[in-house]
Amino acid sequence: MNRIKQLGPYLPWLALGVTILAIGAYDHRFLDPATLIGLIADSATLFLMAIGMTYVVYIGSIDLSMQAVAAVSSIVLALLIPRYGFAGIGVALAAGAAFGLLSGFVHGRLRIPSFIATLAVGGIVVTVARYISGDRSIEIVGEVRDNVLGWAIGKTAGLPDEIWVSLVVLLIALTLEQATPFGKAMKAVGCSEPAARVSGIKVTQIKLMVFTLSGLFAALSGVVLAGRLSSGSPTIANEFLLPAIAAVVLGGTALTGGSGGVMRTLVGTMLIAVVRTGMTFVGVDAMAQQIVFGLILILAVGLSAGRAPKGVVK
Repeated sequence: MNRIKQLGPYLPWLALGVTILAIGAYDHRFLDPATLIGLIADSATLFLMAIGMTYVVYIGSIDLSMQAVAAVSSIVLALLIPRYGFAGIGVALAAGAAFGLLSGFVHGRLRIPSFIATLAVGGIVVTVARYISGDRSIEIVGEVRDNVLGWAIGKTAGLPDEIWVSLVVLLIALTLEQATPFGKAMKAVGCSEPAARVSGIKVTQIKLMVFTLSGLFAALSGVVLAGRLSSGSPTIANEFLLPAIAAVVLGGTALTGGSGGVMRTLVGTMLIAVVRTGMTFVGVDAMAQQIVFGLILILAVGLSAGRAPKGVVK
């Protein structure tokens, strides 16, 4: 039993390796380097969003506004970069961070459960996205896209730039989590809010920072996705929220907070990407894929379920 607990952090990595080998044994084309590199690049935007979700789950909360924030950021980008260039990226990221801060304020300051707070803010953000876009996709013309977003959609050293962007963001997020007072405070809040307050940690301030970062990472995901698809749209990230939560949970970050981290989210994201692509290789139809994905999520949540401290607004 103790040995199983010791292996716990490595089980997602083992599951990833076994899944890759199993699918590769069924169809050798899956193990082709080009296929695996493409799989990693395709999962990059999901991973960027999942990093922000990791921080939120790490403190024992949830953010249901992330796909809406990604969408509105993609629209802001598409509207501004034809005239303002790189400044449009900054405004799009700032808009995402601002909406994240709003979620943090509603949850942390007004003490409304994060589920309700972010659901409400997400509804507001969706309305804003539909209004400023005229409820349509905003095209980013090829020349503008290549000049302003080339860092996210090109190739460097033979690898898609989405992979390099994800690695840089992973390094930054990992540093924040592991090597800063902010990271230690996040862990303390996730483990026990009452204890964190008693020890002098400004819990509300940490929550504001976490949700702001969540919005920022969601916005970055929207920016990269807009570059890949050459447009911004109110529905551009509609299929991202559930997989982002699943990536965090599958990687081993507990929904009750206090354990896990972005490295675990990396393997969780890869597991989702491999399973999805693998089911296509095996020939599982789209309807059945959704069933399998739902079962995996239920299993992952069931295995990570625990009880949050009583009297704490999560």
